[in-house]
This record gives sequence, C-alpha cells and structure tokens, in this order.
Amino acid sequence: MITAAASVLTSIPSPTVSYFDLWDGGPRIHFYALCIITGIVFAALLTNRRLTKRGAEPWVVIDIALLAVPLAIIAARIYHVLTHSDFYFGEGANPLSALYIWEGGIAIYGALIGGAVGAWLGCRWTGIRFWTFADALAPGLLLAQAIGRFGNWFNQELFGLPTDVPWGLEIDYDNPAFPPGLAEGTLFHPTFLYEVLWNGLGVLVLLWAGRKLSMQWGRLFALYLIWYSAGRIVWESIRIDPSDIIFGLRTNVWAAIFGVLIGLVLLIVQRRRHPGLEPSPYVPGREWHAEGTLQSQDTDDFVDVSEPLTSK
Repeated sequence: MITAAASVLTSIPSPTVSYFDLWDGGPRIHFYALCIITGIVFAALLTNRRLTKRGAEPWVVIDIALLAVPLAIIAARIYHVLTHSDFYFGEGANPLSALYIWEGGIAIYGALIGGAVGAWLGCRWTGIRFWTFADALAPGLLLAQAIGRFGNWFNQELFGLPTDVPWGLEIDYDNPAFPPGLAEGTLFHPTFLYEVLWNGLGVLVLLWAGRKLSMQWGRLFALYLIWYSAGRIVWESIRIDPSDIIFGLRTNVWAAIFGVLIGLVLLIVQRRRHPGLEPSPYVPGREWHAEGTLQSQDTDDFVDVSEPLTSK
C-alpha cells in the first residue's frame, strides 16, 4: 500500500504556468497552442519524407496541409463544443467561450473528420491519391497527437480518476477542474501521459508495418484508426472531466468504438479491392516527374535520362 506522503514524493507535478507574454502588454503565447503547432510541424516533416520516398513532389504535403489543417482545427473545436454543450451554453455559461480555443478543448475525432475533408480536397488539387496521403500521414498523425497531449498537461485538464500509484498527477487544488469533495493533494491518473506513450509506441508499429507489410491503399491508415481508438477507449473511460453520456458511455468512448470498427472495415474492404501495390502516389494523368527522370507507367522505378538512353 502506497502512503499519501510516498505518492506525493514520486508523483508527476503539473506546470505552474500555461502561457507567457512576449513582453508586458504584448501577445500572449499559450503552451497548449505551441504543443499543437509543434505536433503539426513534426507530422508534416515525417509525412513529407514518406511521400517523397514514394515518388511524390517534395513538400507537396504543404499544399494539402493548407486545406487540411484549418478544417481539422475548426471541426475539432466544433466537435468538442457540441459534445460539451452544457459547458458553453448551459445555465451561467458564456457562449462566447466556445471561441476561446486557446483555453483548450479540441477533439481528435472532430479533427479527423475535418482533416479528412481538407486532405481529400488537397489531394484533388495536387493529384496525390487520397489513400496514399492517408497512409503517409498515419505515423505522423500519431506523433502529432502524442506531442499535442502535452498541451493538456500544461492546462491541467483531462486527467483521470484519483489514484495512489507512484506516477499520479498533481493538480492544483484551486484549479476549476479539481473535483469538488476531494482532499487537497489528491493525485490523478495522468491520462495525457498514457496516451503519449501509447501513441509513441504506435508510431513505431505503423512505421514497421508500412515497411515490412507494405500496407497501402489506406490499410496503414486503417491500422492507425484501430490502434489509436483502442487505446482511446481505455484512457477515455477513466477520465473524469465533464462529458455528455450516451447509454452509459462518454461520447468519445463511442467515437473510439466507431473508430475501431471503421478501421477494421477499411482494412478488410481495401485488402479485397486492392490486393496489389499502388502503381504511383499520383492519380493517372497527374503524375509529377523530377527533372531528369522518367517514371515507368507500371512501377515505382525511376530511370535517369540526364544521359542519352542507349541499347545495352
């Protein structure tokens, strides 16, 4: 049995600040936003590397992100507000706070919906196959989610049930999120950390699966949905922040269950429809060729034409 004193000595402290001002009266920078932006940057870098290795134009990911990222953030906020409606539109609430995204509150599943729409539009614009982009993005998306969860740590939000485990999370007693009726010094499950570790492991699993199992045509993205959602079912079930309840389960638990099911269906359907490999990261007629190279119509092999072609 771990004593309260021992728990405090080995617990995880929460940051004492969640923002800083560039100068007195100047712009206020929230660590939550910095974590989200950092995650997006790392996801773009990893996705660019993976797309380029497939033969796509370097940094075409930026063209797609210009549509996908804003729509993902907007949809993530809308999803969060709709699933926590009493917090923003209930008695005594300030409806304008629904716009205060810097205070936290964006939902991953909303981001996936909005991001998917934006990515589809971006792929139509650039000629990249949508499923090629989704597969290239999958590991980077998990990495971004892992980094973004540190924003919840800075905001002291979205923690789990009270616990006496050595890695319990400290929450300021005067924090509005601190559950009433609990003693000062109570520790909580650090669900942000659980998800960071789960997502980090998932990045390695997806990179391995993509390389060793040649999962294309959206199958790697399907594995992402299954992996992330399976973990989310667990973490979401022990969170104690307010949430709408449907048939005894939090809305995000239901979303995670649907995420697993959609991933399984996508994995099965795409495996049956496309048993082979993608011939190109581009849709037919929209191919991009690096200067001095020609790409075969049937393979991903490139032929250097910077020198005259001769028979051998």
